[in-house]
Amino acid sequence: MTHPTPKPAAFKRAPKPTQAAPEPGGRVSASPPAGGTSGGAATSRLNKRMAELGMASRREADDWIGRGWVKVNGQVATMGMQVAPEARIEVNKQAQGQQANQVTILLNKPMGIVSGQAEDGHLPAITLVQPQNRWADDNARFFFHPKQLQSLVPAGRLDIDSIGLLVLTQDGRVARQLIGEDAVMEKEYLVRVTTLAGAPASGRRDDLAEIHEGDPVTTNVQAVFPPERLALLRHGLALDGQALKSARISWQNPEQLRVVLTEGKKRQIRRMCELVGLKVVGLKRVRIGNVMLGNLPVGQWRYLAPHERF
Repeated sequence: MTHPTPKPAAFKRAPKPTQAAPEPGGRVSASPPAGGTSGGAATSRLNKRMAELGMASRREADDWIGRGWVKVNGQVATMGMQVAPEARIEVNKQAQGQQANQVTILLNKPMGIVSGQAEDGHLPAITLVQPQNRWADDNARFFFHPKQLQSLVPAGRLDIDSIGLLVLTQDGRVARQLIGEDAVMEKEYLVRVTTLAGAPASGRRDDLAEIHEGDPVTTNVQAVFPPERLALLRHGLALDGQALKSARISWQNPEQLRVVLTEGKKRQIRRMCELVGLKVVGLKRVRIGNVMLGNLPVGQWRYLAPHERF
């Protein structure tokens, strides 16, 4: 009995694995899962493919390629080369060592500090990353060194008068996970509100006050805020001509909302609240993904521990 000659498999673009796998000899390699090769699919730049596989950021990949630390199908890679989805990509020990020394910092940003570059006389958040500001309860087994400040950049931002969890990282993989084009990362906020009609007059429209979970309630906003507006706040609003993604929003107490977003437009929460008749008077970020602000004091920082994942 004869059997028909099997047809070649139809190849599809590989999904992103969570982590590149180490190999004997100290190399790290990545290739698509079984059944995920792609003989006829379009190629992509090597740095982009490495970022998709979670091996490095594009910038980091370019640095490694330029140093000769990357091989594709056993051959030393060249800058700008195109690779097929089924290509086997390897990086050597030097690249692994460089990546292992990168740190990610969790900071409880105070009011009056900007997330990125200094502006209008306000200090950037990175100036707080000093040994004297490290949280005494930080159990991560890292020793602070000034070199850790090199290429340490915020992965996301908090407005100058907002407080709470801010991530600064040297690791391009973390940055891509939090703020990459395809990032879908939950961010959770405590938001103190008042009605626009009851908001006090101020020289600045956006003045905020510090907010803490144990603060006493002074105004019962929940009692006078219509449920249908809360539903609209959760889903149905648009900013800058674009519909917003659904948000999880609930009352934490009669004047404080708990808001969970998966996107981050400029001053999004404040603008959303204004559209339904609320004014934000305090805003604090308490969670990004699986990482909580917890008991980290305002103005202090700690390392992201090796076991923690966003």
